[in-house]
Amino acid sequence: MQAPQAEENEVKSSCSWLVRCTSYQCFPSRIFSSKSPPSPPPENGCDDDTKATGQKLQKQPGGWKAMPFVLGNETFERLASIGMVANFMVFLLTEFNMDQVLASNVLNIWSGITNFAPLIGAYISDAHLGRFTTIAYATFSSFTGMVMLTLIAWLPQLRPPPCKVQPHQCTLPTKSQLGILATALVFLSIGTGGIRPCSIPFGVDQFDSKTDQGRRGINSFFNWYYMSFTVVLIIALTLVVYIQDSVSWVLGFGIPTILMFFAILLFFVGTKLYVYVKPEGSVFTGMLQVLVAAYKKRNLKLPVVDALYYDPPLKGTVVKKLHLTNKFRLLNKASLITEGAVGPDGSNSTPWRLCSIQKVEETKCLFKIIPIWASGIICFTAIVQQGTFTLSQALKMDRHLGPNFQIPAGSLTTISMITIALWIPMYDRVLVPSLRKVTRVEGGITLLQRMGIGMVFSILSMVVAGLVERMRRASALAHAGPNGAAPLTVLWLAPQLMLMGFAEAFNIIGQIEFYNKEFPENMSSLANSLFSCTMAGASYLSAALVNIVHSTTGGHDHPDWLTKDINAGKVENLYFLIAGLGVLNLGYFLWASRGYQYKSKVMIDDEEHGHDFDVELNVVKK
Repeated sequence: MQAPQAEENEVKSSCSWLVRCTSYQCFPSRIFSSKSPPSPPPENGCDDDTKATGQKLQKQPGGWKAMPFVLGNETFERLASIGMVANFMVFLLTEFNMDQVLASNVLNIWSGITNFAPLIGAYISDAHLGRFTTIAYATFSSFTGMVMLTLIAWLPQLRPPPCKVQPHQCTLPTKSQLGILATALVFLSIGTGGIRPCSIPFGVDQFDSKTDQGRRGINSFFNWYYMSFTVVLIIALTLVVYIQDSVSWVLGFGIPTILMFFAILLFFVGTKLYVYVKPEGSVFTGMLQVLVAAYKKRNLKLPVVDALYYDPPLKGTVVKKLHLTNKFRLLNKASLITEGAVGPDGSNSTPWRLCSIQKVEETKCLFKIIPIWASGIICFTAIVQQGTFTLSQALKMDRHLGPNFQIPAGSLTTISMITIALWIPMYDRVLVPSLRKVTRVEGGITLLQRMGIGMVFSILSMVVAGLVERMRRASALAHAGPNGAAPLTVLWLAPQLMLMGFAEAFNIIGQIEFYNKEFPENMSSLANSLFSCTMAGASYLSAALVNIVHSTTGGHDHPDWLTKDINAGKVENLYFLIAGLGVLNLGYFLWASRGYQYKSKVMIDDEEHGHDFDVELNVVKK
């Protein structure tokens, strides 16, 4: 049964938005207004008129009256979480007496768990609790984890004793100390799983995207969110890290904990001002139903008549109508109408045997993106090295700026952040308009092209990192200073970090934009969670590489590449190995993206010809 034409044209709205992301937290960058005409029904079924306006439990006041509390909570929470983890590798090395392999494993495994957690958080939010309640529980979990880490830094019995300088002896942490540390990290992971997929959508919920005023409010919210995020990064990676390195770990962890407490207070003070959106059900359940229904009807033949497919109208949800396509045709069997499956009123009495075309096409959108998603794991594996072995390099270099100031090792990642902050405005304001005149693509280049360029930068970064490490180790062996530090300035690490900043600006930001643009709007939580899964996969891959290299290299009185003494190892070989995997991954990406069909591609006529923008939304082949 087909949806009536009147229902298909009921509402036209624009609430699609894009988010950009760094290694620590996502932030939005652009919003598309509804001035652009909607696309015609495409062949791949991932676009159509918006069907409904959404149901909100509370219409007023919301808007900017709620923003001081939403943005205040966001700012304090991000400052607390980033300040807590930015220098954590150094904490494990210096305060928990771990060697670089064990510390790297702890950091990678925890990062993997943390980045898979938003998938669970998105499901709980969409299907059961809603965004407000999910964020509320998550903030308390994060606060609990931060209190535990502060106590670990404060109470000597919760961590191993300091290493003896002469002779150099270190006591490893006990099982109970590791257990308390693991418990604290689990609480932080639970908090991230609830906050990350819900924070930006909850802010957008406060505005009515059907009105010009609401859309302007959303755009301003994104700008303020981005600005606050930039300020948070600078403070967390400089001031907080400096306090941890040079003043006290107790104070360095205590400040983020106090800020998290203020974040909770601000969040609950604004409860009477928020707009609350009902949980509408998780897309994961619908996808599972599609797979089960298609399997149960695997022996049926596909008809050519559309009327034999179940296609009810959409009501009471913010979602775009999707058309049936021939992509992954076997899944179409899930929407085949069989005898007795549909009631006289059009209701579906067997959701695990009959699924709507909408659910089938949403599932297809995930399947066609998975091959592209997989290519991001190795690229991000190179990026996560900034928080592990790059810090190990920095600790064995001259970090002084002048006679009295020493750069904290954890602050070096600000070089990547500064590169991104300087490049993005130039890219958006200068390069994109120039490219647009040549390619007539609204973004200057396609999203897949942007992601591929980022992969090239990540490969170059690993090559440069390997060459710099080889030079650093040779200098340390020839002219070792105190604690085996090389007499080379730590700024020699800047080139690899700058290249990694370009990799993030192209590939990582391109991934986030790609997911949010190619997924239907009601799958935005899944889109944000999917990037977290990329980071999780990269963390686990990095941990696997580290352990394989650690256990298979060395021998015959030669230490392995990643031995505890970085000057005796060969960390550069790990970098070159990741660069080689990156080259193979780039080839796979080019193969996977060659046949990709975009949901939509915006083509723009040149303004200099005296025409208004002529926007065409076409389905094109890459």
